[in-house]
Amino acid sequence: MLLRNANVVLPDREVKASVVIADGKIASLEGGSAGEEIDLAGATLLPGFIDVHIHGAVGIDVMDASAADLRKVSEYLALQGVTSWLPTFVPASDENYASAVAAISEAMSGPGARILGVHYEGPFVNTAQCGALHTEYFKTYSGPEDLNSLPLPENAVRMITLAPEVSGGIELIRELKELGWVISIGHTRADLKVLEEAGDAGAHHMTHFMNAMAPLHHRSPGPIAWGLSRDDVTFDLIADGIHLDPFMLRLLLKVKGTGGISLISDAIAAAGKGDGDYNIWGETITVKNGRTANASGSIAGSVISMLDAVRLLHSLGISYVDLARMASLNPARLLGIDQVCGSIEPGKRADLVALDQQGNVKLTLIAGNPCF
Repeated sequence: MLLRNANVVLPDREVKASVVIADGKIASLEGGSAGEEIDLAGATLLPGFIDVHIHGAVGIDVMDASAADLRKVSEYLALQGVTSWLPTFVPASDENYASAVAAISEAMSGPGARILGVHYEGPFVNTAQCGALHTEYFKTYSGPEDLNSLPLPENAVRMITLAPEVSGGIELIRELKELGWVISIGHTRADLKVLEEAGDAGAHHMTHFMNAMAPLHHRSPGPIAWGLSRDDVTFDLIADGIHLDPFMLRLLLKVKGTGGISLISDAIAAAGKGDGDYNIWGETITVKNGRTANASGSIAGSVISMLDAVRLLHSLGISYVDLARMASLNPARLLGIDQVCGSIEPGKRADLVALDQQGNVKLTLIAGNPCF
């Protein structure tokens, strides 16, 4: 396949180029001939978005989804330029975890955006920073046997959000690191001492930065100060203009730089459905003007897609080069798959999205196959 007349977003610059795709991979950026040609007519070609934190969409929650349901979410995400995603669990019963992982395992080979594995948001998190999570399923850590309740698909990415200050938290991080988990700190009120121990144990990422963590205080530096000060710590954020004010988005980008930030949607089942009341996680979550709220008034995830986050930040003056880094390459690096995907380079998988001048998806390719 030949993609002609594109503004191609490379890791360090944009170039006008034609991209040759062969055997599902990017073969060349120098053009040539191919059996099928697509004229992108000046559209911007980016690496496909990778969403490492998403609970559901189009009325489907990953905790209750069948394999067929998950494929519907994958197909919807492909329309939004997402080529890979990590279904994200909230704290729940062992039985719920087991059934959800069984469905994910069955759906991993399906159409649409590729399912990479699973992300456990909890259950080892702080009740004082529960957000919309249900505290009755929160746990502390007493030994490796406690991980038996966290089933996993075979040969898949495994990510977890935890609070290092929970009982046994530092030992938990060490154990998970040994087992190859991607470890992220979130829903936390940890102090600097505990956070330094967590970093030494192997935790170098933070979940939905500034949300569900102790606020920045000049006499009590905690998670936010630690995350901003450590060059070896990255974080993700929800760029919906609600979880973080656009001014704060600009500030975080200025202080941390785009190399240390990944975008996530943190989308719930209501994403793609519009305003209304939805029964999610055993309670009513209301969506009004794009803002979610549970019965207590807490924000309960978002209803954006990665595309919405990219559009918002682009409207704030962020370049597509920086956006490709935050929406694709940085998430790929976090998950350890950046040698395979996450940027437009010869030899990498042809997971691509083309956006028109208005920021609408014109084409999505997954391993070179058009999905939209």
